[in-house]
Amino acid sequence: MDQDQHAPLREDVRLLGEELGAVLREQAGERLYDTVETIRQAAVESRSQGEVELARLRELLGPLDDATLLEVARAFSQFLNLANIAEQHHRERLHRRHERYPGDPDTDQGLRQVLAKLKEQGVPPERIRETLTPLSVELVLTAHPTEVTRRTLIRKYDQMADLLAERDRPDLTTEEEHGLRQRLRELILSAWSTDEIRRERPTPVDEAKWGFAVIEQSLWRAVPRAMRDIEAELALAGLDTPPSAWVPIRFASWMGGDRDGNPNVTATVTREVLLLARWMAADLYLRDVENLLADLSMHRASEELLARTGPSHEPYRVVLRDVRDRLKITRRRMEALVEGRPVPDGEGFTEGRQLLDELLLIDRSLRQVGLAAIADGELKDTLRRLNCFGITLLCLDVRQESTRHTAALDAITRYLGLGGYGDWDEAQKQAFLLKELESRRPLVDDAFYRADLCDGDVREVLETCKVIAEQGPEGLGAYVISMARGPSDVLAVMLLQKIAGVRHPMRVVPLFETLDDLNNAGDTMTALLDIPLYRQRVSDGQEVMIGYSDSAKDAGFLGAAWAQFSAQEKLTGLFRDHGVPLTLFHGRGGSISRGGSPTRMALLSQPPGSVAGRIRVTEQGEVIRFKYGRPSVAAYNLEQYVAATLEATLLPPGEPEDGWRREMQKLTDVSVQGYRQVVRDDPALVGYLRTVTPETELSRLALGSRPARRKPGGGVETLRAIPWVFAWTQIRLMLPAWLGTGAALEAALDSEDETALVRQMAERWPFFQGVVDMLEMVLAKADPRVAAWYEERLTDAPDLKRLGDTLRQRLAASVDALHRLTDREDLLVNNPVMRWSIRVRDPYTDPLHLLQAELMARLRDRDGDDVLESALMVTIAGIAAGMRNTG
Repeated sequence: MDQDQHAPLREDVRLLGEELGAVLREQAGERLYDTVETIRQAAVESRSQGEVELARLRELLGPLDDATLLEVARAFSQFLNLANIAEQHHRERLHRRHERYPGDPDTDQGLRQVLAKLKEQGVPPERIRETLTPLSVELVLTAHPTEVTRRTLIRKYDQMADLLAERDRPDLTTEEEHGLRQRLRELILSAWSTDEIRRERPTPVDEAKWGFAVIEQSLWRAVPRAMRDIEAELALAGLDTPPSAWVPIRFASWMGGDRDGNPNVTATVTREVLLLARWMAADLYLRDVENLLADLSMHRASEELLARTGPSHEPYRVVLRDVRDRLKITRRRMEALVEGRPVPDGEGFTEGRQLLDELLLIDRSLRQVGLAAIADGELKDTLRRLNCFGITLLCLDVRQESTRHTAALDAITRYLGLGGYGDWDEAQKQAFLLKELESRRPLVDDAFYRADLCDGDVREVLETCKVIAEQGPEGLGAYVISMARGPSDVLAVMLLQKIAGVRHPMRVVPLFETLDDLNNAGDTMTALLDIPLYRQRVSDGQEVMIGYSDSAKDAGFLGAAWAQFSAQEKLTGLFRDHGVPLTLFHGRGGSISRGGSPTRMALLSQPPGSVAGRIRVTEQGEVIRFKYGRPSVAAYNLEQYVAATLEATLLPPGEPEDGWRREMQKLTDVSVQGYRQVVRDDPALVGYLRTVTPETELSRLALGSRPARRKPGGGVETLRAIPWVFAWTQIRLMLPAWLGTGAALEAALDSEDETALVRQMAERWPFFQGVVDMLEMVLAKADPRVAAWYEERLTDAPDLKRLGDTLRQRLAASVDALHRLTDREDLLVNNPVMRWSIRVRDPYTDPLHLLQAELMARLRDRDGDDVLESALMVTIAGIAAGMRNTG
């Protein structure tokens, strides 16, 4: 590692640690400070010796009373959050210098490097331009919050990052340095004095407001900044300047629309979120227009604009005042609708085109009279915001589980005396659905909504479709069907929208997420495209969502990855043959076992031709904060997406060799069997999960509006993917990311022929390279010794001890297999930054793990103890910060 390059990071970590220590001394006293420092030193010494001395750490933690345990947990948790601030700021520092962060998994090639590579490969400029013009990157912000940090603390952490940035100024005076450090201590004191734990579970509307806040505080500035950076890079490469309105980036959201397994998301909630989004959009554009009013005081204007305003010394302000008044009316109307008050009179903006036309009139005039430099200022930024966010702020997706649609149609057919739709086979369902889709008569009358068959769940599905009907198409995105298994699941949603009178139907997107569903995705979509009515409906394009979370939970990391690749490959070929543009929607999470990976790696590891200038990706939980919470980082990541999409489109990976495919299938078969042998077939697994990990305690943490389980009770199959991953991450076993995969690699490496083949795959096949790199990252975070601490404190059950031994042996074997494959003695030898990051955190996470196990044991003996419960929640949040991801 370049010592000079990363010295500022170490200096920031040291500085923040010193200031936290000063706050501890001042607020909690020397005794607590000494206790924390003694524990930290013991952990550092233990790690430096290569073996954690459990007895020594236990000896220090064991005698502490409950209140002291809470304060110790808070201290270690705070440091880990401060270390994250320093790391994030260091990335910003290097981004500003256009420097690579060697080995950093969050750093990809920027647009400059991609354009240089395209030139080197002989891609003509016109081909680049033809690809860039329709390029579409849509990022879908989802609630699922694995985000455990309170918004009030996030704000303080962002302010600390701003101060670190100020300290980087080369012309900083001694007085300014002193003032910045004083302010930093004040913020750390403020954070220390703030409750870390969110005490009330957020509602879906709260989650949506959190998403709006990310736009207001960061993305509103980041989008025009990213576009200016992209424009500069294109100019540097000698490419034409794109039009002012060109923005290849869009945002959508599931917050307030994702009702799959979340009874708290209702039609009423969805309607309120849509109105709130328009309210926020009107407010943000109003701020932009106020700034433009202050700036556009010039009198020279085009005849077109003067024909609109009449003689005026400040014609631009005449137009902008009218725009301002209409935005105020729009905001008041949205506010009244949200609050259930009478809607005020007046002409607001109901479509984005109305506002766009006004701004483009000003833009044309400025350019015609020689004031293009002014048009390229804040007006251009506002035009780009409008083309990115529209007047609806973002497009809201709706997601619902397929059986809910079946139940609604079953109620309708029984009401009509046609029998039970749910009892029909696929052919009968399709025949009914197609007949009704082509029919002009209404299927049901108003009396149906008063019938007993139209119960709560059925009514909710139909009310959601009514909300879709009453809202304009600009604010709505995709209607995603989870657990889609057959053509009727897609046709059913099309019919339900027709029943509700939707004039501009939402596009219907099947989500294939289990191993079987992914394997059958090609057949399902083939059957749909064989239907003339359907083929005609999707002639302009089809979107298909690929699920990462549930597929990995169902089949393990490797099995899911190959199924996802194979499904995308089949779908790409199918839609290419039918001449229908395909957009693949990737339902990725933050953790590796849920599809999380660096942008470029993720896109270039897809099958060739599957990106084709269009990508849609979910951004979940804390990933939103890490990637988009600060304008400079957000702008960088947006540019990364554009660059990676362009590269994957014009320089896609080659087709995998037949031998690689056969080997991959063999690896997958071994991996899935090994994974399911434990997760499905070992009777001790559920007991281990609920006893040794904090899986049951996670329900106490107010993470999000959605229940942790799809239904009460049950085993692993009822647990959602996020808490499933979260629980294993907390004890550093990281089981979902490696179980089965290590066994598959072991089996291959035991054969001389297969060893040569898998090494070739790791060197030459981007898909398999990505698998190996991500496996290495997650195994570097795993620590079987930590998992053993939890077992030792929390269970004496022989079957759980037996399973724990087995899992740790398999983890060690997986690490060994990876060493054999890569020929590297240590994990992350080629990733020094991540190695340093893990090493600096271990002395702070080790005590938190021990504390967590102790607190779990005490709480299970004394349920309902507020101090213990608070301390446990702090350890969960602290470990999540230390691991840099949760679910």
